[in-house]
Amino acid sequence: MGSADVSETGEERERLEPWLTDASLAVAVTLVISLVIAADAESSPLPGVAWAIGFGALMLLRRRLPLTVLAVTVFGIFAYYALNLPPIGMILPAVGALYSTAEVRRTSWAVLGAAVLIAVSTFYRFDDLDPRAQLTGYGFVTELALAAAAIALGSVVRLVRETRAQSARIAALTTAEESRAAEARMHSERVRIARDLHDTIGHTLSVASLHTSVAAEAVDPDDRAAALERVRGATSEALRELRRTVKVLREESAGVTDPGPASALGLASISTVIEAARAAGLDVTVDLGVDPARLPRAVDAAAFRIVQESVTNVLRHSGASAARVSGQVHGDELIVRIHDDGHGGSADTAAGAGIRGMSERAGLLGGRLAAGPNGEGFEVIAHLPIEVEEDE
Repeated sequence: MGSADVSETGEERERLEPWLTDASLAVAVTLVISLVIAADAESSPLPGVAWAIGFGALMLLRRRLPLTVLAVTVFGIFAYYALNLPPIGMILPAVGALYSTAEVRRTSWAVLGAAVLIAVSTFYRFDDLDPRAQLTGYGFVTELALAAAAIALGSVVRLVRETRAQSARIAALTTAEESRAAEARMHSERVRIARDLHDTIGHTLSVASLHTSVAAEAVDPDDRAAALERVRGATSEALRELRRTVKVLREESAGVTDPGPASALGLASISTVIEAARAAGLDVTVDLGVDPARLPRAVDAAAFRIVQESVTNVLRHSGASAARVSGQVHGDELIVRIHDDGHGGSADTAAGAGIRGMSERAGLLGGRLAAGPNGEGFEVIAHLPIEVEEDE
């Protein structure tokens, strides 16, 4: 059986069940009233049974016209007794109508209908107009209890149905929220991987491009060989980074919940970036006033990526001959500064994907990043919040 057949079967069941319930209630009301009428041996039961069938048939309309069914039932009871038919009590024929009215959130109308019936019954018994129904505490309590039970049962059924519907809505909302959260986590991971690829592969390919130009222009075979060796090293590094990223993606596809970051590089590995830049002809000085091992992992990785992307931008855009990289802890934040003596870049450079990626990295940690030309070149300053361990 296909899913479509199952769905159609479920819909047919949902349409059929209310009618079965109403039909069962109609039959039950008819049988109970008929049995009470049949127990009265003083008169023919046939007229009363016809009225019992009428009271039961009203149950078939209880869902669409609950208040109408209640009103017709109440007036029908009055008409029944006006015709001097066998006594059946005031509440018994109205039990189904009272239940149905309470079930559709019309409890006040059900209480009003029951009160009218009990009041009329009590009045006639006090007035002794119906000698067959003497007023007794037992009869009054029985009718009151029967009305209260019908109304309470209808209210309970309604509350159970509403509780189930509410639970289903909460479950649907929870599922939707979990789906959105999973999509957000996936998007965040994709963005992080994209930043890592941009920073690392962009850096290594920029270095490779510079050394390729050097090799093409070199006259000395030794200089050409050295440049080509640096190209090989840079491309090998890019390939290793790409493999690390692909491994992360494969682990996620295989269901690994925490594959870890695409790269574990931090400020301790900054020498690879600096040496590559120096080999490309850039005079880089480094001043790190913090032990990378004491930095939080996320801060350490973000600081490394910011330095890497900044140095890459210097090589690509600035035309600088020298650059300075510094990292110092001031209070509860790590300040990373990269300054070069180039022409300062352009507005497009400051607003490019690299700068946006660095700003996103700082923002994810609750920090900030500023980048732009100054009087002596181009400068990137990142403020990264940290909690550095104190010396013992």
